[in-house]
Amino acid sequence: MIRVLVSVVGAAKPRAPHSTTARYLHSSYDVAVVGAGIVGLATARELILRHPSLRFVLLEKEPELSLHQSGHNSGVIHSGIYYTPGSLKARLCVRGATLAYDYCDRKGLPYKRCGKLIVAVDQEEVPRLRALYERGLQNNVRDLSILDAKGIREREPYCRGVMALDSPYTGIVDWRQVALSYGADFEEAGGTVVTNYEVNDIAMANESAAGSSEGLKYPIAIRAKKGEEVRCRYVLTCGGLHSDRLSQMSGCSPEPRIVPFRGDYLVLKPDKHYLVKGNIYPVPDPRFPFLGVHFTPRMDGSIWLGPNAVLAFKREGYKLFDFNLRDFGDALSFRGLQRLVLKNFRYGLGEMYRGVFIGAQVKLLQRYIPEISLSDVLRGPAGVRAQALDREGNLVDDFVFDGGVGDVASRVLHVRNAPSPAATSSLAIGEMIADEVEGRFAL
Repeated sequence: MIRVLVSVVGAAKPRAPHSTTARYLHSSYDVAVVGAGIVGLATARELILRHPSLRFVLLEKEPELSLHQSGHNSGVIHSGIYYTPGSLKARLCVRGATLAYDYCDRKGLPYKRCGKLIVAVDQEEVPRLRALYERGLQNNVRDLSILDAKGIREREPYCRGVMALDSPYTGIVDWRQVALSYGADFEEAGGTVVTNYEVNDIAMANESAAGSSEGLKYPIAIRAKKGEEVRCRYVLTCGGLHSDRLSQMSGCSPEPRIVPFRGDYLVLKPDKHYLVKGNIYPVPDPRFPFLGVHFTPRMDGSIWLGPNAVLAFKREGYKLFDFNLRDFGDALSFRGLQRLVLKNFRYGLGEMYRGVFIGAQVKLLQRYIPEISLSDVLRGPAGVRAQALDREGNLVDDFVFDGGVGDVASRVLHVRNAPSPAATSSLAIGEMIADEVEGRFAL
C-alpha cells in the first residue's frame, strides 16, 4: 500500500513580503540581515520573534526573495538518514523536518508526505544500505524499515532492487513558498524587507554630524552598489552563493571558498508519471563527492530525474552557457577546486558527459526503473549549489561562522556555510543562528 499524506488545509499561496526601496528606508536599525534565502529568512524571523522591541532590516540584492538556492532545489523534506549520528547536521535535520511539517500545518501550506525509498540495486550495495538503516535509527528518524524485493514492488511497482530502506516520513513541499511565508512572518512582526539592495561594503560608519549620537549608537554602515547606506548596530550575513565575498568585505579570510556546482535535471513526460509514486534515491557511494541521480515528485505534479553535478561557470548560472568571468576565474584559480578535480577526475568527466548526452543519464535511471526510455524524458530545470571548499579540495560539510576584523569584528557575524539539507533544517538552523547572534552580540 502506498502511504501518502497530503496537507492542503487552507492551501492559499502565502503573501509575498512588501519590499522597500532604499530611499524609503529608515536610516538605522538594531540588526541588519543580509541575504533573503531560506536560511536568512528563517533566522530573521526567529530573531524578531525573540526580540520584538528591536528594529530589524532584511537586505536582498534581487528584486524578489529566495530566487536562487531556495527557489531552485528538489523540494524534498528530508528525514535525516544520511548524517553522522550525533552530528549537528543530523540533529538539525531531524528537528527541522518536524518543525517544517508543523509550520506548514499551522500556515496551511501544502505538502505531501510521499515517502522515500533508498534502493540497493545489487548485493554489493546491501552492506552500505544496512549501515544507513542503523545510522537512521541512531538519528531517531521516524518509521524506518527495510524492504525486500517484493516490498519494493509493493511500494514502487516499476522499481527494481534487491533491498531498500523505506522512509515514509520523507515528504515534498515548495520550499520557495515556505521561504516567502517566513518573510511574511518577519514583516508582520515589524521587520523591514528591502530588495534591490546589493551590498558592496560593510565597514565602520563615517563620523556623524556634530551633536549627533547616530554614529556611536549605529556604528556599522552597509553600503550598496547604487550608493545607498544603512546603519546598524549589528550585522548578520546569510549570503549563500556569495557568502565568501560578503565575508571578505569585513576583512575575513577568503576561505572556505564558495564554488558553484550546477545540477541539471531531466523531467519525466506526463504520460509516464505512473512509473514513479514517491522519492527513489540511490545508496550513496563514498568514493564520490555527490549523491547521484534520483527520482523526485514535485508539488506541481511533475517528476524530476537527476541531477548531475558539474562546475557552473557563473554563481547564479542556471543555463549551460551562462558565464561570468569573475566567477569562473575565482573558481579555476582556487587550489581547493584544482585538488578536488584531480581527486575526482573520472567522476567529473562522467558528470559532464551525462549533462550533454542525456541518454547516458537515462542509463543510470534505468538501473532503478528499467521501463524508462530516452523518449520518456525531456531536459528540465537546473539548480546551483553553493559548495564550500577548503584549500585541500575537501567539501566543507559543516556549519562555518566567521566574524570581521578590527572594529567590525565584534559586530558582524557571517554564516559562511549552511550545508544541505538547509531547507529542511531551516527553522532549526534559524534557532541555532539566533542563539549564536544572541551570544555574540548580547541582544
